[in-house]
Amino acid sequence: MSAKTVNRIATAVIVLVAAFIVLLLAGLLGYIIVRGFGHISWDFLTSAPETIKAGGGIGPQLFNSLFLLVLTMIITVPLGLGAGIYMSQYAKPGRLTDSIRLVVEVLSSFPSIVVGLFGLLVFVNLLGFGFSLFSGALALTVFNLPLMVRITEQALAGVPREQKEASLALGLSRWKTITSVMLPIAVPAIVTGTILASGRVFGEAAALLFTAGMSSPRLDFTDWNPFSPFSPLNPFRPAETLAVHIWKVNSEGLAPDAAEIAAGASAVLIIMVLLFNFTARWFGRALYRKFTATK
Repeated sequence: MSAKTVNRIATAVIVLVAAFIVLLLAGLLGYIIVRGFGHISWDFLTSAPETIKAGGGIGPQLFNSLFLLVLTMIITVPLGLGAGIYMSQYAKPGRLTDSIRLVVEVLSSFPSIVVGLFGLLVFVNLLGFGFSLFSGALALTVFNLPLMVRITEQALAGVPREQKEASLALGLSRWKTITSVMLPIAVPAIVTGTILASGRVFGEAAALLFTAGMSSPRLDFTDWNPFSPFSPLNPFRPAETLAVHIWKVNSEGLAPDAAEIAAGASAVLIIMVLLFNFTARWFGRALYRKFTATK
């Protein structure tokens, strides 16, 4: 066969495989959303779940997921930015730097259940935080930190070398060059990666089974004291998230409409994760256009 024929066959195979994967993913997402969308309502999104009776909602679990997401990113983003800046701009090439990168890569490939068991041992038992939002946020920080470090490193590596060298030649310090020249250019990529990481955190369940817990107290949304045990803003209370609730309802739900509740909650979870991803793409492109327009 000629080179053109081989190229056409290879291209056709690649296109067919890609189309099959896209159709498979679209079919799976479509099935989950269509199956559960009819059960979604305002009452379903705001009311508390029922253990035995029908008609429960996912209000506390949805709030817990969003609160845990904010708490996790408050911890993860500064640590990830700092570590990424250090690894990209300050760490000297050598065995130590290579070893740190290897550890980061290995950590990023850890199964989330292993991270959950680590959180149970260290954050829940050893440090005494118990089953709480804070323990879950720390476990998810361990789970998500390698991604943030890589995102920051790659974003800073994408900054044109000429701009960095011009800034240093004008007498600016390395830190001033990073904060005033490099970070503004890298912001679109960092923001996009951060939002994508947020969607990953929102859908996590295995690590939270052993850290945040599988139950949630009856929240009093009129009590905004963060030290009250029934306050929604208390980070040291147990908190069943939406993903954990789906697993719990599917595995041991006693309500007569448990299947419908799980389907509706799954649809909400998928929609939220898709919103995170689409928002990341849109926001990243908007920031990129804004930056290039100013240039």
